[in-house]
Amino acid sequence: MSAPVRVLVCDDQALIRTGFATIIGAQPDLEVVGECGDGRAAVDLARRLDPDIVVMDVRMPVLDGIGATRLLAGAGVQRPVKVLVVTTFNLDEYVYEALRAGASGFLLKDAPPAQLLHGIRTVAAGAALLAPEVTRKLVGRYAARIRPAEDTPDGIPLTPRELEVLRLIADGLSNSEIAATLVLSHETVKTYVSRILTKLDLRDRVQAVVYAYRRGLAT
Repeated sequence: MSAPVRVLVCDDQALIRTGFATIIGAQPDLEVVGECGDGRAAVDLARRLDPDIVVMDVRMPVLDGIGATRLLAGAGVQRPVKVLVVTTFNLDEYVYEALRAGASGFLLKDAPPAQLLHGIRTVAAGAALLAPEVTRKLVGRYAARIRPAEDTPDGIPLTPRELEVLRLIADGLSNSEIAATLVLSHETVKTYVSRILTKLDLRDRVQAVVYAYRRGLAT
């Protein structure tokens, strides 16, 4: 059997933190390695405990979840940690800034336990949790609002076909859906996605979606 996914839970509300830890710890493939109540403690614990994923709240004392995510998973971090942001605040700027800071997914706290567990497993496996249509719309609307006027597709180091694939990723299509749309094999699409992430120095599909909106490739 493979080792369980190591999870660090960070939330400033003890009741919610304990609830998450109880739900997660009851799963045979997941293990809670630590709990904390602020972003600074999350950064310190993550560096010491080396979890596979951090379940991160947004509004917390000392250091908020966005700042903590940036320190754990942002650009330039030598050993990035996967972060799943879980918050009560369904606001455009929280979604966008969390993903831009390096989070691999975003869930609301009123999501059912099964969705939380699915999100943890999805992010831990290296995928991005951007499936809910509402999240995709929020990211698109907010990114479009703050995109710099000079940020245009010019100068993007992608081939026309790679740009096409990136636009479809930003539209929320899976690899299978992209393959069907472009009449390509699933393996070919996987290769394109891998090339796009490498060329743009992006970690996952979530960052690819944010990049596409920031560069005016999606609306």
